[in-house]
Amino acid sequence: MTERAAPLEVSVRPYAAADQARLIEIWHASKRDVYTFIPLEQTYTIENDTEFFRARIEPRCELFVAEVDAEIVGYMAMEGSYIDRLYVDPARQRSGIGARLIGEAKRRSPQGLQLHTHQKNERARCFYAKHEFVAVRFGVSPPPESEPDVEYHWRPK
Repeated sequence: MTERAAPLEVSVRPYAAADQARLIEIWHASKRDVYTFIPLEQTYTIENDTEFFRARIEPRCELFVAEVDAEIVGYMAMEGSYIDRLYVDPARQRSGIGARLIGEAKRRSPQGLQLHTHQKNERARCFYAKHEFVAVRFGVSPPPESEPDVEYHWRPK
């Protein structure tokens, strides 16, 4: 019989300005890992992502940081009940970090949540379905991506 690893102790806390560089590193690495179907994403440098984060994400979203043993391993950006971004360090995925972030989002927005992901992002789609999100609309993301996407909702039972 094989032993299961003990679940990780994942803590979630509000974002602090000192977290910025690490969050951008995680976001950049995750996009490189997952968005192979979006050639434009593969061209963005860490500098491009830093500029976008500072101009578009940080000013309008409430950010939450996931840590394991005081190491930042993921983050979530929320705009009200909308999950704008949720990224986990690719080396730490499938270990409960994303689930902990989703749990925090549900706690903060108990009436429901919404989000979008790309139709081709099977890992994300499986993850959200596992956490009781339901696909409610299929469409296309805005330019410059213009990729097929899917809108998900979570509503409490």
